[in-house]
Amino acid sequence: MPKTQSTIRNLVNPLELRQRATKTLVLSSRQLSWNGILVEQFQYSPTSNEAKSPALSDHRLILPLGSPAPLIQKRDNAKHESILQQGDSIFVPAGYPSSWRSPRRDTNRPKQQQLHIWLKPESLEQVAQASEINLERIDLVNCFGRQDLQLHHIAMLLLGELQSNGIMGRLYVESLTQALVIHLLRHYSTIAPTIASQNSSLTRNQLQQAIDYIHTHLDRDLSLVEIAKVINISPTYFASLFKRATGISPHQYVIKQRVEQAKLLLSKTDLEIANIALQVGFSSQSHLTQQFQRFTGMTPKQVRPSSEEFDKSL
Repeated sequence: MPKTQSTIRNLVNPLELRQRATKTLVLSSRQLSWNGILVEQFQYSPTSNEAKSPALSDHRLILPLGSPAPLIQKRDNAKHESILQQGDSIFVPAGYPSSWRSPRRDTNRPKQQQLHIWLKPESLEQVAQASEINLERIDLVNCFGRQDLQLHHIAMLLLGELQSNGIMGRLYVESLTQALVIHLLRHYSTIAPTIASQNSSLTRNQLQQAIDYIHTHLDRDLSLVEIAKVINISPTYFASLFKRATGISPHQYVIKQRVEQAKLLLSKTDLEIANIALQVGFSSQSHLTQQFQRFTGMTPKQVRPSSEEFDKSL
């Protein structure tokens, strides 16, 4: 990975590029302050005029969201042309300029939509380091119009989270980001490394510290960075070792504990369901209901005892 965060200087960041572009911003995760990743949805009118993109500070993924549309990219004196459709992806590593245009001139073409995903170089570096990968031996490569269903699936989950205004929380987004980064390191580099965490595990004390912290702060929008800091290891390394120790990801563990706490409050208190949802860390009653049904097969109202049964339990 020749261009790391420490060597990239004076490059254009996503916000600066957006200010220069003619695309209309539909949605952005900027206000959600996601760690290491920016997800934005754009709408634009295809044009045959060439749009030049300077060398960028972040890695960029572009995914078409609408009907098939032809596009031409020029980069490193090479020309790439394809009719892009849903499921296709374009990956432009940080540090390289490019130019773009539509080959057609007709003005009656409908507007198109694209999803842009920006990744900080350090996000990839952290995963590589946690997997004991030599950064100097990895060179991310430009890909144009590749049909990549796994990447598309991750991207659509990120888009769904953006459209819901971050209902699932930072921990969920960080888990998706890590999956995306691992996929890029495996499939979008000149050397396909084996992505695996170090041959180690959390000590019993470390695991208990992390679990205790999660239980104490269930009502907060927890993040991998925050939990990993408790036991002083990298977020990427922690996520891998936590799953190895418990069998589930940190995000799934947190959701499961929130559901269990909600079940307890539903049976032992007469608090309103909306209030319980906020107390255990869900963003709303509907979010609690969605996850509650997924884990228990029932709604919160179905497990809540009747007022008569509740009075007897007191």
